[in-house]
Amino acid sequence: MSRSVLFAKAMMLASCFMLSMPLIASEREANTGTPPLVVNEYASTPIETKHGLSLYDSPELPVDFAYFPHVNPSAPKGGTITHTAVGGSFDSTNPFIIRGTPATGISNIYDTLMASNPGEPFSLYGLLAKGVRLDPNREWIEFDLRSEARFQDGEPVTAYDVVFSFNLLRDEGNPFYASYYAGVERVIAQSEHQVRFEFNDTESRELPLIVAQLPILPRHYWEPRDFTAPTLAAHPGSGPYRISNVDPGRRIVFQRDENYWGKDLPVNVGRYNIDQIVYEYYRDRDIAWEAFKAGLTDFRVDARAATWAIGYDFPAYRDGLVKRITVPDVNPSMMQAFVFNLRKEKFQDPRVREALSLAFDFPWLNTNIFYDTYQRTESFFQNSEMEAVGPPSEEELALLAPFRDELLASHQSERLFTDPLPVAHPTELRERLRLALDLLREAGYDVVDGVLVNNDTGRPLSLEVLLYDSGLERVVQPMLRNMARLGVQTSLRIVDINQFLNRQRSYDYDMVISHFPQSNNPGNEQRDYWTSAAAEAPQSRNRMALAHPAVDALVEQLIRAEDRESLDTVAHALDRVLRWGFYVIPHYHSGETRIAVWDKFGYPEPFPEYAMDLDAWWVDTDREAELQRRHRRR
Repeated sequence: MSRSVLFAKAMMLASCFMLSMPLIASEREANTGTPPLVVNEYASTPIETKHGLSLYDSPELPVDFAYFPHVNPSAPKGGTITHTAVGGSFDSTNPFIIRGTPATGISNIYDTLMASNPGEPFSLYGLLAKGVRLDPNREWIEFDLRSEARFQDGEPVTAYDVVFSFNLLRDEGNPFYASYYAGVERVIAQSEHQVRFEFNDTESRELPLIVAQLPILPRHYWEPRDFTAPTLAAHPGSGPYRISNVDPGRRIVFQRDENYWGKDLPVNVGRYNIDQIVYEYYRDRDIAWEAFKAGLTDFRVDARAATWAIGYDFPAYRDGLVKRITVPDVNPSMMQAFVFNLRKEKFQDPRVREALSLAFDFPWLNTNIFYDTYQRTESFFQNSEMEAVGPPSEEELALLAPFRDELLASHQSERLFTDPLPVAHPTELRERLRLALDLLREAGYDVVDGVLVNNDTGRPLSLEVLLYDSGLERVVQPMLRNMARLGVQTSLRIVDINQFLNRQRSYDYDMVISHFPQSNNPGNEQRDYWTSAAAEAPQSRNRMALAHPAVDALVEQLIRAEDRESLDTVAHALDRVLRWGFYVIPHYHSGETRIAVWDKFGYPEPFPEYAMDLDAWWVDTDREAELQRRHRRR
């Protein structure tokens, strides 16, 4: 879980130019291992080499820390954990490219330059890098690599692999990387074990930490291969697990590498204890649920309210063989939402989007389907100090003022500058639909023989929701019925995961369900969510194809925020623009992660403050043996 947290920003999404070999000095020098040594050429005084980085302050842990405070350093090794992967499939073990559907858990095979501490909001400590130097003016950062670091095939990890990985991801990887690493001017291997990143963006406080989380790929393996093509090969990384078995679309197994070079590092002690990590794929939620109850899988995140509320009345749970764990969210509650495709002319008018959003009847869903376990999501930074609440402050208005004309034109209302949040819509469905019809009439529509028709074009307003998970049909259908009451022609199409991804990449949809996870320190990944550049990229997270100069400017100011107060103010303004634009129909959140496990695991308690850190769990062999004995007797 924590390794997923480490990769969350860089791999939640994922070409710029061809690999720039001069940045490795020359091919001859790279092969001889004697490139020119360049040390702090821009520094007037020596720069202190440190063991960690932090976003605003200094890392909490001292240079001689032995292990993260939350782990059990004596945790036993061994056993298997089998995860339930629901609603999809996979056809690739390369998670960094556009093509193909990558298998879950691939991040387990990769090491990064530095590793995050789940007990701190955003601090990193040495992994492949034993030391780091950050220029006071943030023009560059240097890493000293550990000479003992090895890939899983025995080849050493060098600065040339770091340069290769950066250029490969930015040139041939998912277009996300081009925007994510946009502030990096170049990367230089200064020696076999020293690498420098030079920045053209010195205002992004997060950028040094972003490059420290770069996954390092083996140059000797990937250079002769087509990186852009999906593959099911068990390619090597340098991380604690290696790919052991691949059953395409059904199962992938990761085996703990007993010869892992970094197993005794402080960031790894007490972690990566379980021998095998297995992901079993099920296309249907109900079948996956039955598989868990039968003991075919032993770990699942339960995202279904009905199952959590009434589904655990089965023998293994009653006998204490299965337990439930609730972990409070520490990051802002994720925005899950129906997303309008702004490339479609019919969704260009914000009054149409607002009207359609009023057809989503959350109170009815919560009472009749969700057992009153959810809360309505309002903000893109829900349940955090970054959430915009009440009327805009003077500081927010100052940020919005340069774009007042564009915002008035796009939002067609003064409310953004005057009215408080959350938006004051009626609670009762009848009143909401009445308001929706008024908005649609303002936008140039009228009901003719029960069908909502555009007065200028004579075309009916139609809307199709595209899904790949049939389990969400029960959320979609009530909303479509309400839209039909307005005269909207609605439909629902459920396709397989590969067709869904292909249509999503080409913006071939009216509406899809998408997710916008946020950390407590939003940064470069925001470019991929909202900006004009991302609206043109084939696989960005800007599912609504939003392109607005005010949003672009606010994203850049968010990335460059110098302190927490400034970041919060910019986030408030961005949140306000997005919410008053009605680009999505927000869903709901629980404020917690619900986990069900067969009771064979040990884990440190309490959980660390900023992540559950599944990597610190272990299999308790005594409890596992007792579990198997009691399960066989049943």
